[in-house]
Amino acid sequence: MSDELLLQNRRTLLAGAAAAGLFAPGLAFAQSGDMAAVRRAAEQGYDASVKRIQDWIALPSIAAENLNMEEGCRYVMDLARDAGFQHVERIPTDGHPGVFATLDVGAKRWMGIYFMYDVKQYDPAEWSSPPLEARIVDKPGFGKVIMGRGAVNQKGPEATFLAALHALRAAGRKPPVNIALVCEGEEEIGSPNFRQIVTRPNVLAALKKCEGVVIPAGWQSPSNGGVSVNLGAKGIAELELVASGAKWGRGPKTDIHSSQKAIVDSPAWRLIQALQTLVTPDGNTPVVDGFFDKVRPLTPREKELLALAARQMSEADAKVALGVDRWIDDLPWDKALERLASQPTINIEGLVSGYTGPGGKTILPGRAVAKIDMRLVPNQTMEDAVAKLRAHLDKRGFSDIEVNVSGGYDPTETDENSRLIRAEIATYEKRGVPVTVYPRLAGSWPGAVFTSPPVSLPAGQFGLGHGSGAHAPDEYYVIESSNPKVEGLVGATMGYVDFLYEIASIR
Repeated sequence: MSDELLLQNRRTLLAGAAAAGLFAPGLAFAQSGDMAAVRRAAEQGYDASVKRIQDWIALPSIAAENLNMEEGCRYVMDLARDAGFQHVERIPTDGHPGVFATLDVGAKRWMGIYFMYDVKQYDPAEWSSPPLEARIVDKPGFGKVIMGRGAVNQKGPEATFLAALHALRAAGRKPPVNIALVCEGEEEIGSPNFRQIVTRPNVLAALKKCEGVVIPAGWQSPSNGGVSVNLGAKGIAELELVASGAKWGRGPKTDIHSSQKAIVDSPAWRLIQALQTLVTPDGNTPVVDGFFDKVRPLTPREKELLALAARQMSEADAKVALGVDRWIDDLPWDKALERLASQPTINIEGLVSGYTGPGGKTILPGRAVAKIDMRLVPNQTMEDAVAKLRAHLDKRGFSDIEVNVSGGYDPTETDENSRLIRAEIATYEKRGVPVTVYPRLAGSWPGAVFTSPPVSLPAGQFGLGHGSGAHAPDEYYVIESSNPKVEGLVGATMGYVDFLYEIASIR
């Protein structure tokens, strides 16, 4: 059977299931025919939904390069207005601006949605398809995908959520909940100013009425269509460590000829020596003084959830996705998952010093930089982790090494029994999607701004569909799935519709 025929048959089955009420949160809603009407609208709006993603990818906003930030902000504002939000405003910060929007339909409940409009940098030479052209590509085993920077992180899923609002309106239905949308343009540099957006009086007042906040996602497993419901996420601190002759008082202040190494100190070697004090010799465990003092061990319930996850999640799929053959210390899958959820890390993102072009260039660099991220677990905080790193270096005689923090935030935790988490699980289960409740996402997002005071809301991720390659070449987002266990664009759109109705009705 061809992929196209398989997809057509699958669409027919899904449409029939929708009409039968499998996608509805309640019998009355299913019997009214509303969900079938919304799905027809989603199918009819498919081309517009695809173009919405492609057009957004074509406008890269890169905070690290100060590229198209105002343009990106205005674009999100236009997207929100087009999706029906009545109030849309630009929120200034000390850095790049954010967006706040509300869609008030007079419903009893509110739902918070988090967007980011910035994306990571990219090197077109590493891509098989131009990263800003958002071409539709046939990807074996997946179907038709949009390939481009931001396709899955996060423009594809975010635009799919907007497609759900368009489908509801096109079907003549109002969303079942009111929506408060908060968006920033600095997530990829650690959200240094996002708290300013969220704590603005009118934004905070709207969020305080919400059941919780989610960021749209597209993480279905290709092997079984399963998803993880995460009860939290690690925090992060992003920073640079800089060694320089100018700051050190030894070594050259600028690059000099390498023949002088016999009598001149090297800032590059000094940085390497400083880095070696931060972790164990294998590079796998932080040894910064006091780094583990506040780390909360896994609870019995978290260990139980991880043991279940080890049985439900495919180790083989994880290794293929990451391009690895073995875990640290050759850990078995269950212990690897425990370490992933519980272990704080100090990672080198990049090392830069001197000449790195073709051939050789005999210089002794006057400056060396290490890009570092530290992943944090409960009860660590970004502020405390950075302070301990600084103190650790000073104690060992590296007070000249600069610590330049670019952004970050604390870990998040959300109650497993909150309406938000229960609504996510219920929505997935009604779609027949395998669900793994996972204690902590190893990645990071600024959810701590929502889960901590003064907002103090449940927060997490939600979404059907699939994409991969975030921060990497050939990033993609599936729009027409050839895998019957994974939703395409229309199915993912309907997932958001169903989720909103679940939030409206869950007790």
